[in-house]
Amino acid sequence: MTTLTGSGIGLGIAQGPVARVSDPLPKPENTPSTAGAEAEKARFRTSVAVVARELEDRGARAGGTAQDVLEAQAMIAEDPTLAEEVDARLDDGATAEWAVVDAFAAFREMLTQAGGYLGERAADLDDVAQRVLADLRGVAAPGLPQPGHPYVLVARDLAPADTALLDLDQVLAVVTSDGGPTSHTAILAREKGIVAVVGVTGARDLTDGETVIVDAENGAVVTDPTEAELTAASDRAEARKAAAAAPLKPGALADGTAVMLLANLGSPDGAAGAVELGAEGVGLFRTEFLFLSADEAPTVEDQQAAYTKLLQAFPGQKVVVRALDAGADKPLKFLNDDDEDNPALGMRGIRILREREQILRDQLTALANADAATDADLWVMAPMVATVDETRYFTDLAHELGIRTAGVMVEVPSAALIADRILAHTEFASIGTNDLTQYTMAADRLLGSVAALQSPWHPAVLQLVRSVGTAGADAGKPVGICGEAAADPLLAVVLVGLGATSLSMAPAALADVRLSLSQYTLEDAQRIARAALAADDAASARTAARDAAEKKEKEA
Repeated sequence: MTTLTGSGIGLGIAQGPVARVSDPLPKPENTPSTAGAEAEKARFRTSVAVVARELEDRGARAGGTAQDVLEAQAMIAEDPTLAEEVDARLDDGATAEWAVVDAFAAFREMLTQAGGYLGERAADLDDVAQRVLADLRGVAAPGLPQPGHPYVLVARDLAPADTALLDLDQVLAVVTSDGGPTSHTAILAREKGIVAVVGVTGARDLTDGETVIVDAENGAVVTDPTEAELTAASDRAEARKAAAAAPLKPGALADGTAVMLLANLGSPDGAAGAVELGAEGVGLFRTEFLFLSADEAPTVEDQQAAYTKLLQAFPGQKVVVRALDAGADKPLKFLNDDDEDNPALGMRGIRILREREQILRDQLTALANADAATDADLWVMAPMVATVDETRYFTDLAHELGIRTAGVMVEVPSAALIADRILAHTEFASIGTNDLTQYTMAADRLLGSVAALQSPWHPAVLQLVRSVGTAGADAGKPVGICGEAAADPLLAVVLVGLGATSLSMAPAALADVRLSLSQYTLEDAQRIARAALAADDAASARTAARDAAEKKEKEA
Protein backbone atom coordinates (compact mmCIF):
# COMPACT_ATOMS: atom_id res chain seq x y z
CA MET A 1 0.00 0.00 0.00
CA THR A 2 1.29 3.46 -0.98
CA THR A 3 -0.31 6.81 -0.25
CA LEU A 4 0.11 9.57 -2.83
CA THR A 5 -0.74 13.09 -1.71
CA GLY A 6 -2.21 16.16 -3.40
CA SER A 7 -4.89 18.79 -2.92
CA GLY A 8 -8.30 17.34 -2.16
CA ILE A 9 -11.29 18.93 -3.91
CA GLY A 10 -14.60 18.13 -2.31
CA LEU A 11 -14.91 16.08 0.83
CA GLY A 12 -15.79 12.60 -0.34
CA ILE A 13 -14.09 9.28 -0.78
CA ALA A 14 -14.33 6.78 -3.65
CA GLN A 15 -12.65 3.63 -4.88
CA GLY A 16 -12.34 1.83 -8.16
CA PRO A 17 -10.12 0.85 -11.09
CA VAL A 18 -7.95 3.44 -12.82
CA ALA A 19 -8.61 4.53 -16.39
CA ARG A 20 -6.22 7.07 -17.87
CA VAL A 21 -6.98 9.85 -20.34
CA SER A 22 -5.52 9.10 -23.77
CA ASP A 23 -2.14 10.57 -24.65
CA PRO A 24 -1.94 13.86 -26.60
CA LEU A 25 -1.74 13.78 -30.37
CA PRO A 26 1.86 13.50 -31.65
CA LYS A 27 3.50 16.77 -32.60
CA PRO A 28 3.66 17.50 -36.32
CA GLU A 29 6.97 17.76 -38.15
CA ASN A 30 8.14 21.23 -39.17
CA THR A 31 7.97 20.57 -42.90
CA PRO A 32 7.27 23.33 -45.46
CA SER A 33 3.71 23.79 -46.63
CA THR A 34 2.91 22.79 -50.21
CA ALA A 35 -0.44 24.61 -50.17
CA GLY A 36 0.79 28.16 -49.56
CA ALA A 37 0.29 30.64 -46.72
CA GLU A 38 -3.22 31.81 -47.63
CA ALA A 39 -4.58 28.29 -47.95
CA GLU A 40 -3.01 27.35 -44.61
CA LYS A 41 -4.53 30.45 -42.98
CA ALA A 42 -7.95 29.47 -44.30
CA ARG A 43 -7.53 25.95 -42.89
CA PHE A 44 -6.46 27.35 -39.52
CA ARG A 45 -9.37 29.79 -39.26
CA THR A 46 -11.90 27.14 -40.24
CA SER A 47 -10.62 24.73 -37.60
CA VAL A 48 -10.47 27.41 -34.90
CA ALA A 49 -14.07 28.38 -35.61
CA VAL A 50 -15.17 24.73 -35.44
CA VAL A 51 -13.42 24.25 -32.09
CA ALA A 52 -14.77 27.51 -30.64
CA ARG A 53 -18.35 26.67 -31.59
CA GLU A 54 -17.98 23.14 -30.18
CA LEU A 55 -16.74 24.56 -26.86
CA GLU A 56 -19.63 27.02 -26.73
CA ASP A 57 -22.09 24.21 -27.47
CA ARG A 58 -20.66 22.07 -24.69
CA GLY A 59 -20.91 25.04 -22.35
CA ALA A 60 -24.53 25.67 -23.24
CA ARG A 61 -25.34 22.01 -22.49
CA ALA A 62 -23.45 22.06 -19.19
CA GLY A 63 -24.66 25.44 -17.89
CA GLY A 64 -23.49 27.15 -14.68
CA THR A 65 -19.81 27.75 -14.03
CA ALA A 66 -18.91 25.23 -16.73
CA GLN A 67 -20.54 27.44 -19.35
CA ASP A 68 -18.46 30.43 -18.23
CA VAL A 69 -15.27 28.34 -18.34
CA LEU A 70 -15.95 26.92 -21.81
CA GLU A 71 -16.97 30.26 -23.26
CA ALA A 72 -13.67 31.63 -21.95
CA GLN A 73 -11.88 28.74 -23.67
CA ALA A 74 -13.66 29.56 -26.93
CA MET A 75 -12.39 33.12 -26.61
CA ILE A 76 -8.86 31.76 -26.13
CA ALA A 77 -9.22 29.75 -29.34
CA GLU A 78 -10.11 32.89 -31.30
CA ASP A 79 -7.72 35.24 -29.51
CA PRO A 80 -6.37 37.75 -32.08
CA THR A 81 -2.88 37.69 -30.57
CA LEU A 82 -2.66 33.93 -30.99
CA ALA A 83 -3.96 34.23 -34.54
CA GLU A 84 -1.22 36.76 -35.32
CA GLU A 85 1.41 34.38 -33.94
CA VAL A 86 0.08 31.54 -36.08
CA ASP A 87 -0.09 33.78 -39.18
CA ALA A 88 3.54 34.82 -38.72
CA ARG A 89 4.61 31.18 -38.85
CA LEU A 90 2.37 30.49 -41.85
CA ASP A 91 3.89 33.44 -43.71
CA ASP A 92 7.26 31.80 -43.12
CA GLY A 93 6.04 28.70 -44.99
CA ALA A 94 4.89 26.46 -42.13
CA THR A 95 1.89 24.17 -42.20
CA ALA A 96 -1.18 25.07 -40.12
CA GLU A 97 -0.57 22.00 -37.93
CA TRP A 98 2.95 23.00 -36.98
CA ALA A 99 2.12 26.71 -36.65
CA VAL A 100 -0.71 25.98 -34.19
CA VAL A 101 1.40 23.73 -32.00
CA ASP A 102 4.39 26.09 -31.98
CA ALA A 103 2.44 29.33 -31.45
CA PHE A 104 0.26 27.88 -28.71
CA ALA A 105 3.33 26.40 -26.98
CA ALA A 106 5.01 29.82 -26.91
CA PHE A 107 1.88 31.41 -25.46
CA ARG A 108 1.62 28.60 -22.93
CA GLU A 109 5.16 29.29 -21.76
CA MET A 110 4.24 32.92 -21.12
CA LEU A 111 1.28 31.88 -18.97
CA THR A 112 3.32 29.33 -17.06
CA GLN A 113 5.99 31.90 -16.24
CA ALA A 114 3.33 34.35 -15.06
CA GLY A 115 2.21 31.77 -12.48
CA GLY A 116 -0.84 32.07 -10.26
CA TYR A 117 -4.22 32.28 -11.97
CA LEU A 118 -2.68 32.70 -15.43
CA GLY A 119 -0.42 29.72 -14.86
CA GLU A 120 -3.45 27.58 -14.08
CA ARG A 121 -4.89 28.54 -17.49
CA ALA A 122 -1.97 26.93 -19.36
CA ALA A 123 -3.75 23.57 -19.32
CA ASP A 124 -6.78 25.19 -20.96
CA LEU A 125 -4.53 26.39 -23.78
CA ASP A 126 -3.13 22.88 -24.26
CA ASP A 127 -6.65 21.55 -24.70
CA VAL A 128 -7.54 24.18 -27.31
CA ALA A 129 -4.36 23.42 -29.26
CA GLN A 130 -5.10 19.69 -29.25
CA ARG A 131 -8.65 20.26 -30.47
CA VAL A 132 -7.54 22.56 -33.29
CA LEU A 133 -4.79 20.11 -34.29
CA ALA A 134 -7.28 17.22 -34.30
CA ASP A 135 -9.68 19.14 -36.54
CA LEU A 136 -6.88 20.05 -38.94
CA ARG A 137 -5.94 16.36 -39.17
CA GLY A 138 -9.52 15.18 -39.42
CA VAL A 139 -9.24 12.94 -36.36
CA ALA A 140 -10.98 12.83 -32.98
CA ALA A 141 -9.45 14.98 -30.26
CA PRO A 142 -7.96 13.12 -27.28
CA GLY A 143 -10.67 12.66 -24.70
CA LEU A 144 -12.04 10.61 -21.87
CA PRO A 145 -11.55 6.85 -21.70
CA GLN A 146 -14.53 4.53 -22.14
CA PRO A 147 -13.62 1.29 -20.38
CA GLY A 148 -17.26 0.16 -20.19
CA HIS A 149 -17.48 0.25 -16.37
CA PRO A 150 -17.24 2.85 -13.57
CA TYR A 151 -13.69 4.09 -13.10
CA VAL A 152 -11.31 6.51 -11.41
CA LEU A 153 -10.25 9.01 -14.05
CA VAL A 154 -6.51 9.79 -14.05
CA ALA A 155 -5.02 12.55 -16.18
CA ARG A 156 -2.18 15.02 -16.31
CA ASP A 157 -4.89 17.67 -16.09
CA LEU A 158 -8.47 17.46 -17.23
CA ALA A 159 -9.72 19.70 -20.02
CA PRO A 160 -12.66 21.91 -19.00
CA ALA A 161 -14.61 20.71 -22.03
CA ASP A 162 -14.38 17.15 -20.69
CA THR A 163 -14.90 18.02 -17.00
CA ALA A 164 -18.07 19.95 -17.81
CA LEU A 165 -19.81 16.92 -19.31
CA LEU A 166 -18.44 14.08 -17.18
CA ASP A 167 -20.76 11.11 -16.86
CA LEU A 168 -21.05 10.93 -13.07
CA ASP A 169 -22.51 7.43 -13.31
CA GLN A 170 -19.19 6.26 -14.76
CA VAL A 171 -16.55 8.58 -13.23
CA LEU A 172 -16.11 7.64 -9.58
CA ALA A 173 -13.37 10.17 -8.88
CA VAL A 174 -10.75 12.31 -10.62
CA VAL A 175 -6.98 12.32 -10.00
CA THR A 176 -4.58 14.68 -11.78
CA SER A 177 -0.83 15.04 -11.63
CA ASP A 178 -0.93 18.76 -12.46
CA GLY A 179 -3.13 21.66 -11.45
CA GLY A 180 -4.04 23.10 -8.10
CA PRO A 181 -7.04 24.29 -6.08
CA THR A 182 -7.74 27.11 -8.58
CA SER A 183 -7.44 25.05 -11.77
CA HIS A 184 -10.58 24.65 -13.85
CA THR A 185 -10.54 20.94 -13.04
CA ALA A 186 -10.78 21.84 -9.35
CA ILE A 187 -13.40 24.55 -9.88
CA LEU A 188 -15.70 22.31 -11.89
CA ALA A 189 -15.13 19.26 -9.68
CA ARG A 190 -16.09 21.33 -6.64
CA GLU A 191 -19.23 22.62 -8.33
CA LYS A 192 -20.32 19.13 -9.43
CA GLY A 193 -19.45 17.49 -6.11
CA ILE A 194 -16.94 15.15 -7.78
CA VAL A 195 -14.44 13.40 -5.51
CA ALA A 196 -11.09 14.73 -6.74
CA VAL A 197 -7.45 15.06 -5.71
CA VAL A 198 -5.32 17.30 -7.92
CA GLY A 199 -1.59 17.96 -8.14
CA VAL A 200 -0.80 14.38 -7.05
CA THR A 201 2.88 13.51 -7.13
CA GLY A 202 3.19 10.04 -8.62
CA ALA A 203 -0.19 10.09 -10.38
CA ARG A 204 1.50 9.51 -13.75
CA ASP A 205 2.70 6.13 -12.48
CA LEU A 206 -0.84 4.86 -11.92
CA THR A 207 -1.78 2.21 -14.46
CA ASP A 208 -5.03 1.25 -16.13
CA GLY A 209 -7.02 -1.26 -14.12
CA GLU A 210 -5.28 -0.94 -10.76
CA THR A 211 -7.60 -0.28 -7.81
CA VAL A 212 -7.15 2.92 -5.81
CA ILE A 213 -8.93 4.78 -3.03
CA VAL A 214 -9.36 8.52 -3.67
CA ASP A 215 -9.75 10.35 -0.35
CA ALA A 216 -10.47 14.01 -1.10
CA GLU A 217 -11.02 15.02 2.51
CA ASN A 218 -7.44 14.01 3.34
CA GLY A 219 -5.91 14.83 -0.07
CA ALA A 220 -4.75 11.25 -0.56
CA VAL A 221 -4.74 8.51 -3.21
CA VAL A 222 -4.14 5.04 -1.76
CA THR A 223 -2.72 2.46 -4.14
CA ASP A 224 -2.90 -1.31 -3.61
CA PRO A 225 -5.32 -0.90 -0.66
CA THR A 226 -6.08 -3.76 1.73
CA GLU A 227 -9.55 -5.25 2.05
CA ALA A 228 -9.91 -3.51 5.41
CA GLU A 229 -9.07 -0.15 3.84
CA LEU A 230 -11.52 -0.74 1.00
CA THR A 231 -14.25 -1.62 3.49
CA ALA A 232 -13.53 1.45 5.62
CA ALA A 233 -13.62 3.67 2.53
CA SER A 234 -16.91 2.11 1.45
CA ASP A 235 -18.39 2.71 4.91
CA ARG A 236 -17.37 6.36 4.79
CA ALA A 237 -18.87 6.78 1.34
CA GLU A 238 -22.15 5.20 2.48
CA ALA A 239 -22.27 7.46 5.55
CA ARG A 240 -21.88 10.51 3.31
CA LYS A 241 -24.58 9.24 0.98
CA ALA A 242 -26.95 8.68 3.90
CA ALA A 243 -26.26 12.14 5.26
CA ALA A 244 -26.95 13.69 1.87
CA ALA A 245 -30.22 11.77 1.59
CA ALA A 246 -31.43 12.62 5.09
CA PRO A 247 -34.32 15.09 5.45
CA LEU A 248 -33.00 18.64 5.22
CA LYS A 249 -33.00 20.69 8.38
CA PRO A 250 -31.35 23.91 9.53
CA GLY A 251 -27.70 23.72 10.55
CA ALA A 252 -27.21 23.28 14.27
CA LEU A 253 -24.85 21.86 16.87
CA ALA A 254 -25.80 18.85 18.99
CA ASP A 255 -27.07 21.11 21.78
CA GLY A 256 -29.38 23.01 19.42
CA THR A 257 -27.11 26.02 18.89
CA ALA A 258 -28.09 27.34 15.46
CA VAL A 259 -25.39 27.67 12.79
CA MET A 260 -26.89 28.95 9.56
CA LEU A 261 -25.52 27.04 6.55
CA LEU A 262 -25.41 29.18 3.42
CA ALA A 263 -24.23 28.84 -0.17
CA ASN A 264 -21.47 30.59 -2.10
CA LEU A 265 -22.78 31.44 -5.57
CA GLY A 266 -21.24 33.05 -8.64
CA SER A 267 -24.43 33.66 -10.62
CA PRO A 268 -28.22 33.38 -10.16
CA ASP A 269 -28.20 30.15 -12.18
CA GLY A 270 -26.88 28.20 -9.21
CA ALA A 271 -29.68 29.23 -6.85
CA ALA A 272 -32.07 26.33 -7.48
CA GLY A 273 -29.33 23.74 -7.04
CA ALA A 274 -28.21 25.35 -3.78
CA VAL A 275 -31.75 25.25 -2.39
CA GLU A 276 -32.08 21.61 -3.38
CA LEU A 277 -28.89 20.79 -1.47
CA GLY A 278 -30.17 22.46 1.69
CA ALA A 279 -28.80 26.00 1.60
CA GLU A 280 -30.62 28.22 4.11
CA GLY A 281 -29.75 31.24 2.02
CA VAL A 282 -26.68 32.76 0.41
CA GLY A 283 -23.60 33.76 2.38
CA LEU A 284 -21.56 35.04 -0.56
CA PHE A 285 -22.95 36.09 -3.90
CA ARG A 286 -20.11 37.18 -6.17
CA THR A 287 -21.26 39.94 -8.52
CA GLU A 288 -18.18 39.89 -10.76
CA PHE A 289 -19.93 37.75 -13.40
CA LEU A 290 -21.81 40.88 -14.50
CA PHE A 291 -18.63 42.89 -14.97
CA LEU A 292 -15.75 40.63 -16.04
CA SER A 293 -16.77 40.10 -19.67
CA ALA A 294 -17.99 43.67 -20.20
CA ASP A 295 -16.20 46.56 -21.88
CA GLU A 296 -18.08 49.01 -19.69
CA ALA A 297 -19.94 48.80 -16.40
CA PRO A 298 -23.40 47.20 -16.68
CA THR A 299 -26.38 49.51 -16.28
CA VAL A 300 -28.48 49.75 -13.14
CA GLU A 301 -31.30 48.05 -15.03
CA ASP A 302 -29.16 45.11 -16.15
CA GLN A 303 -27.80 44.60 -12.66
CA GLN A 304 -31.23 44.91 -11.08
CA ALA A 305 -32.60 42.15 -13.31
CA ALA A 306 -29.83 39.73 -12.27
CA TYR A 307 -30.15 40.57 -8.57
CA THR A 308 -33.92 40.23 -8.68
CA LYS A 309 -33.60 36.74 -10.20
CA LEU A 310 -31.28 35.74 -7.34
CA LEU A 311 -33.41 37.19 -4.55
CA GLN A 312 -36.60 35.62 -5.89
CA ALA A 313 -35.04 32.18 -5.37
CA PHE A 314 -34.70 32.80 -1.60
CA PRO A 315 -38.00 34.27 -0.33
CA GLY A 316 -37.71 35.22 3.32
CA GLN A 317 -34.12 33.99 3.50
CA LYS A 318 -30.83 35.75 4.06
CA VAL A 319 -28.87 36.65 0.91
CA VAL A 320 -25.45 38.26 1.37
CA VAL A 321 -24.16 40.03 -1.73
CA ARG A 322 -20.56 41.16 -2.09
CA ALA A 323 -20.04 44.45 -3.87
CA LEU A 324 -17.80 44.25 -6.94
CA ASP A 325 -14.41 42.82 -5.97
CA ALA A 326 -12.16 43.84 -8.84
CA GLY A 327 -8.40 44.23 -9.05
CA ALA A 328 -5.52 41.80 -8.45
CA ASP A 329 -6.32 38.74 -10.64
CA LYS A 330 -9.61 40.32 -11.83
CA PRO A 331 -8.64 43.59 -13.59
CA LEU A 332 -11.36 45.56 -15.39
CA LYS A 333 -10.46 48.02 -18.14
CA PHE A 334 -13.28 50.39 -17.28
CA LEU A 335 -12.44 50.34 -13.57
CA ASN A 336 -8.71 50.00 -13.10
CA ASP A 337 -6.45 48.93 -15.94
CA ASP A 338 -3.24 50.36 -14.49
CA ASP A 339 -0.23 48.06 -14.26
CA GLU A 340 0.82 47.51 -10.65
CA ASP A 341 3.95 45.80 -9.41
CA ASN A 342 1.92 43.97 -6.75
CA PRO A 343 -1.79 44.20 -7.59
CA ALA A 344 -2.85 42.01 -4.65
CA LEU A 345 -1.63 44.86 -2.42
CA GLY A 346 -2.82 47.64 -4.69
CA MET A 347 -6.09 49.14 -5.87
CA ARG A 348 -8.64 46.40 -5.38
CA GLY A 349 -11.94 45.91 -3.59
CA ILE A 350 -13.31 48.86 -1.66
CA ARG A 351 -10.27 50.97 -2.57
CA ILE A 352 -11.03 51.08 -6.27
CA LEU A 353 -14.80 51.28 -5.68
CA ARG A 354 -14.28 54.37 -3.53
CA GLU A 355 -12.17 55.98 -6.23
CA ARG A 356 -14.80 55.17 -8.88
CA GLU A 357 -17.79 55.83 -6.67
CA GLN A 358 -20.42 56.02 -9.42
CA ILE A 359 -19.92 52.34 -10.21
CA LEU A 360 -20.49 51.51 -6.54
CA ARG A 361 -23.51 53.83 -6.36
CA ASP A 362 -25.06 52.16 -9.41
CA GLN A 363 -24.53 48.70 -7.95
CA LEU A 364 -25.99 49.60 -4.57
CA THR A 365 -28.95 51.28 -6.25
CA ALA A 366 -29.63 48.17 -8.35
CA LEU A 367 -29.43 45.99 -5.25
CA ALA A 368 -31.79 48.26 -3.29
CA ASN A 369 -34.28 48.23 -6.15
CA ALA A 370 -34.13 44.43 -6.39
CA ASP A 371 -34.59 44.17 -2.64
CA ALA A 372 -37.69 46.37 -2.76
CA ALA A 373 -39.21 44.14 -5.44
CA THR A 374 -38.66 40.82 -3.62
CA ASP A 375 -39.13 39.18 -0.21
CA ALA A 376 -35.55 38.05 0.48
CA ASP A 377 -33.52 39.43 3.38
CA LEU A 378 -30.75 41.27 1.52
CA TRP A 379 -27.40 42.00 3.17
CA VAL A 380 -24.61 43.75 1.25
CA MET A 381 -20.91 43.79 2.15
CA ALA A 382 -17.80 45.59 0.98
CA PRO A 383 -14.73 43.61 -0.09
CA MET A 384 -11.17 44.06 1.20
CA VAL A 385 -11.97 46.52 4.00
CA ALA A 386 -8.87 47.39 6.02
CA THR A 387 -9.82 50.44 8.09
CA VAL A 388 -12.58 51.96 10.22
CA ASP A 389 -12.81 54.84 7.74
CA GLU A 390 -13.54 52.45 4.86
CA THR A 391 -16.15 50.75 7.03
CA ARG A 392 -17.95 54.01 7.79
CA TYR A 393 -17.78 55.10 4.17
CA PHE A 394 -19.36 51.95 2.78
CA THR A 395 -21.98 51.53 5.49
CA ASP A 396 -23.12 55.15 5.27
CA LEU A 397 -23.29 55.07 1.45
CA ALA A 398 -25.20 51.77 1.46
CA HIS A 399 -27.77 53.13 3.90
CA GLU A 400 -28.07 56.35 1.90
CA LEU A 401 -28.95 54.35 -1.21
CA GLY A 402 -31.52 52.13 0.47
CA ILE A 403 -29.60 49.07 1.68
CA ARG A 404 -31.02 48.04 5.04
CA THR A 405 -28.21 45.74 6.23
CA ALA A 406 -24.62 46.65 5.37
CA GLY A 407 -21.42 44.96 6.44
CA VAL A 408 -17.81 44.32 5.56
CA MET A 409 -15.60 41.43 4.59
CA VAL A 410 -12.68 40.70 6.88
CA GLU A 411 -9.91 39.57 4.54
CA VAL A 412 -7.10 41.84 5.72
CA PRO A 413 -5.38 41.22 9.08
CA SER A 414 -5.75 44.88 10.07
CA ALA A 415 -9.55 44.54 9.98
CA ALA A 416 -9.42 41.42 12.15
CA LEU A 417 -7.14 43.07 14.69
CA ILE A 418 -9.50 46.04 15.17
CA ALA A 419 -12.71 44.10 14.59
CA ASP A 420 -14.32 45.64 17.68
CA ARG A 421 -13.94 49.12 16.18
CA ILE A 422 -14.93 47.93 12.71
CA LEU A 423 -18.13 46.35 14.02
CA ALA A 424 -19.03 49.50 15.91
CA HIS A 425 -19.73 51.14 12.54
CA THR A 426 -21.43 48.36 10.56
CA GLU A 427 -24.03 45.62 11.03
CA PHE A 428 -22.10 42.43 10.35
CA ALA A 429 -18.77 40.95 9.32
CA SER A 430 -18.00 38.07 6.98
CA ILE A 431 -14.54 36.49 7.05
CA GLY A 432 -13.06 35.56 3.68
CA THR A 433 -10.61 32.89 4.77
CA ASN A 434 -8.93 32.56 1.36
CA ASP A 435 -7.61 36.12 1.29
CA LEU A 436 -7.20 36.36 5.06
CA THR A 437 -4.88 33.35 4.89
CA GLN A 438 -2.80 34.72 2.00
CA TYR A 439 -2.34 38.12 3.63
CA THR A 440 -1.62 36.68 7.06
CA MET A 441 0.95 34.23 5.72
CA ALA A 442 2.32 36.55 2.96
CA ALA A 443 1.71 33.67 0.53
CA ASP A 444 -0.11 34.28 -2.76
CA ARG A 445 -3.08 31.90 -2.77
CA LEU A 446 -2.68 31.40 -6.54
CA LEU A 447 1.00 30.49 -6.37
CA GLY A 448 1.73 26.80 -6.12
CA SER A 449 5.29 27.27 -4.84
CA VAL A 450 3.98 28.59 -1.50
CA ALA A 451 0.94 26.30 -1.29
CA ALA A 452 2.20 24.82 1.98
CA LEU A 453 1.61 28.20 3.64
CA GLN A 454 -1.89 28.65 2.29
CA SER A 455 -3.78 26.72 4.95
CA PRO A 456 -6.56 28.34 7.00
CA TRP A 457 -5.66 25.83 9.71
CA HIS A 458 -2.60 27.88 10.62
CA PRO A 459 -2.94 29.09 14.24
CA ALA A 460 -2.12 32.65 13.14
CA VAL A 461 -5.18 32.64 10.88
CA LEU A 462 -7.32 31.01 13.55
CA GLN A 463 -6.25 33.67 16.07
CA LEU A 464 -7.53 36.37 13.72
CA VAL A 465 -10.81 34.52 13.25
CA ARG A 466 -11.18 34.35 17.02
CA SER A 467 -10.53 38.10 17.27
CA VAL A 468 -13.43 38.78 14.91
CA GLY A 469 -15.68 36.19 16.56
CA THR A 470 -15.09 37.67 19.99
CA ALA A 471 -15.75 41.19 18.72
CA GLY A 472 -18.98 40.04 17.11
CA ALA A 473 -20.17 38.33 20.30
CA ASP A 474 -19.34 41.42 22.40
CA ALA A 475 -21.19 43.71 19.98
CA GLY A 476 -24.10 41.33 19.47
CA LYS A 477 -23.45 41.28 15.72
CA PRO A 478 -23.20 38.23 13.43
CA VAL A 479 -19.90 36.97 12.07
CA GLY A 480 -19.99 34.68 9.05
CA ILE A 481 -17.35 32.64 7.25
CA CYS A 482 -17.50 32.58 3.44
CA GLY A 483 -14.11 31.22 2.39
CA GLU A 484 -13.24 27.65 1.44
CA ALA A 485 -12.44 26.90 5.10
CA ALA A 486 -16.15 26.64 5.87
CA ALA A 487 -16.44 23.59 3.59
CA ASP A 488 -14.01 21.51 5.70
CA PRO A 489 -16.25 19.54 8.13
CA LEU A 490 -13.77 19.55 11.00
CA LEU A 491 -12.57 23.10 10.44
CA ALA A 492 -16.22 24.19 10.35
CA VAL A 493 -16.55 22.96 13.95
CA VAL A 494 -13.41 24.90 14.90
CA LEU A 495 -14.70 28.08 13.25
CA VAL A 496 -17.96 27.88 15.19
CA GLY A 497 -15.91 27.36 18.34
CA LEU A 498 -14.05 30.57 17.49
CA GLY A 499 -17.29 32.56 17.26
CA ALA A 500 -18.63 32.14 13.73
CA THR A 501 -22.44 32.31 13.66
CA SER A 502 -22.91 31.21 10.03
CA LEU A 503 -20.92 29.26 7.44
CA SER A 504 -21.09 29.68 3.67
CA MET A 505 -19.64 27.22 1.18
CA ALA A 506 -20.00 25.50 -2.17
CA PRO A 507 -23.45 23.84 -2.06
CA ALA A 508 -21.97 20.37 -2.57
CA ALA A 509 -20.31 20.64 0.87
CA LEU A 510 -23.47 21.46 2.84
CA ALA A 511 -24.44 17.90 3.74
CA ASP A 512 -20.99 17.02 5.11
CA VAL A 513 -20.76 20.16 7.22
CA ARG A 514 -24.33 19.79 8.53
CA LEU A 515 -23.54 16.24 9.66
CA SER A 516 -20.25 17.24 11.28
CA LEU A 517 -21.76 20.11 13.27
CA SER A 518 -24.58 17.89 14.55
CA GLN A 519 -22.07 15.69 16.39
CA TYR A 520 -20.70 18.38 18.73
CA THR A 521 -22.04 20.83 21.31
CA LEU A 522 -20.91 24.44 21.49
CA GLU A 523 -18.72 23.50 24.45
CA ASP A 524 -17.15 20.73 22.36
CA ALA A 525 -16.54 23.13 19.46
CA GLN A 526 -14.84 25.62 21.74
CA ARG A 527 -12.65 22.90 23.26
CA ILE A 528 -11.64 21.61 19.81
CA ALA A 529 -10.89 25.17 18.72
CA ARG A 530 -8.64 25.74 21.74
CA ALA A 531 -6.70 22.60 20.85
CA ALA A 532 -6.11 23.89 17.31
CA LEU A 533 -5.09 27.35 18.54
CA ALA A 534 -2.46 25.86 20.84
CA ALA A 535 -0.60 24.22 17.95
CA ASP A 536 2.49 25.60 16.22
CA ASP A 537 1.55 25.11 12.57
CA ALA A 538 -1.31 24.18 10.26
CA ALA A 539 -0.63 20.44 10.16
CA SER A 540 -0.35 20.09 13.93
CA ALA A 541 -3.44 22.30 14.40
CA ARG A 542 -5.50 19.92 12.28
CA THR A 543 -4.08 16.91 14.12
CA ALA A 544 -4.81 18.49 17.51
CA ALA A 545 -8.37 19.29 16.45
CA ARG A 546 -8.88 15.75 15.18
CA ASP A 547 -7.52 14.28 18.42
CA ALA A 548 -9.83 16.50 20.47
CA ALA A 549 -12.79 15.54 18.30
CA GLU A 550 -12.00 11.83 18.53
CA LYS A 551 -11.81 12.12 22.31
CA LYS A 552 -15.39 13.33 22.24
CA GLU A 553 -16.39 10.45 19.93
CA LYS A 554 -14.74 7.86 22.20
CA GLU A 555 -16.46 9.31 25.27
CA ALA A 556 -19.77 9.08 23.46
